[in-house]
Amino acid sequence: MTSRFAPNLEPPLDPAFQPAVLFNRHYVQATQNSRRAVPLVLGLEREAGLVSRLETRVRSGADAETLRYIERIVKFLLWSRGGGKLHFGGPKKLGEAIRKIYSPRGARRFDAQMMARAYGGKFQVVVTAPEQVPAQRETQLTAGGQLRGCRLGFDLGASDFKLAAVRDGETVFTEEIPWDPTRQPDPEYHYRHLAAGLRRAAAHLPRVDAIGGSSAGIIVANEIRVASLLRAVPKQLFSQAAGMFHRLQREWQVPVVVRNDGDVTALAGALALRKKGLLGLAFGSSEAAGFLDRSGRIPGWLNELAFAPVDYNPAAAADEWSGDRGVGALYFSQQAVHRLLPAAKIKLPARLGLPERLLAVQSLMARGDERAAAIYKTIGVYLGYTLPHYAAFYDFQHVLLLGRVTTGPGGDLLRAQATAVLQQEFPELAAKVRLHVPNEKFRRLGQAVAAASLPTLPN
Repeated sequence: MTSRFAPNLEPPLDPAFQPAVLFNRHYVQATQNSRRAVPLVLGLEREAGLVSRLETRVRSGADAETLRYIERIVKFLLWSRGGGKLHFGGPKKLGEAIRKIYSPRGARRFDAQMMARAYGGKFQVVVTAPEQVPAQRETQLTAGGQLRGCRLGFDLGASDFKLAAVRDGETVFTEEIPWDPTRQPDPEYHYRHLAAGLRRAAAHLPRVDAIGGSSAGIIVANEIRVASLLRAVPKQLFSQAAGMFHRLQREWQVPVVVRNDGDVTALAGALALRKKGLLGLAFGSSEAAGFLDRSGRIPGWLNELAFAPVDYNPAAAADEWSGDRGVGALYFSQQAVHRLLPAAKIKLPARLGLPERLLAVQSLMARGDERAAAIYKTIGVYLGYTLPHYAAFYDFQHVLLLGRVTTGPGGDLLRAQATAVLQQEFPELAAKVRLHVPNEKFRRLGQAVAAASLPTLPN
């Protein structure tokens, strides 16, 4: 890649930033009228035969730019949609190259392994003709905003979990309970604490008609497949902990629906704003995301955008877990603030963790320190160029920005910088997309209350 992919509005602390949207738009425009262009259809198949598709055109030869374009799109689809099988409908040479990259010994073996864990089988790349890729099949169930009846909701976090009892849309009880799940190897610890909390909440209702939940991690069909909350549970006992929501349903004999916390955040925002077509982004210890489509559905996609590429600079910072470069966690989180400290010439004691480093930068920002302002401006430029990239994969009109990185004067500067990029570089998107921050209604609603609205009751 060359400098032609550099943004017009350069991030103050990262002049080598190469936005994914610029590379992809250049490739599509250059390829559109090429006589060597051929159709490419990507189909990601996940649980229950659900399939997400993307159609594009690529140059038939396996040149470096084409491989880069395809591999980065596959990576983004994996972490935005999810899937245990990739149907590659295009040139065989390109398909075999992608199969090798996402093999157990390939450059993206981490991604292949995580998809295998999430969807219960070896990750597969099936190379076929475009017309042989399965038709798109997405979930058609409206999830969330169901207020009828007596409901319990919970939101599982790393240091506490929240509970709510809701009766016909009115919140009658909430509670935050401290716990320490990440260091507990016994599956019963996790279930026992959640069940006891639900019983306390249920005491405030005449009956329980449904239970809805929110949890960090990858959740497929009400089952935890990957989650940091269960990191201490031994592999041989993991299935017991992962299936605790099914156990809840058996014991309570009511509908139980549990979703990723990013999706429930998006739902809570949509309920508070009375909007649909909403992408929720939380800039905390990592980047979390959730999506509610224009019909009010949670599609059941992964939305793990922390692993999705946003910077195509081949020398971009590498994620310590996946080993990949330029992924969202390093651009939209406390990790991003930490990464930019040297370029901002801010020195902090080595003993400080990421939250303390953010607090230090926020303190500098409150005192008008230009070095801290440069960090927020840089993240704002990242966001301004990344939202158009997200818009190629998500149909949204509203963006809800949350997390400690987006708070205070620095958060205001971040949003202003992102808005300036959109208005100057992507006016068509700026005209139809609004950025929001949590309002008082959102704070009152909360994750647990929104989660309680997930299950649909029988008529």
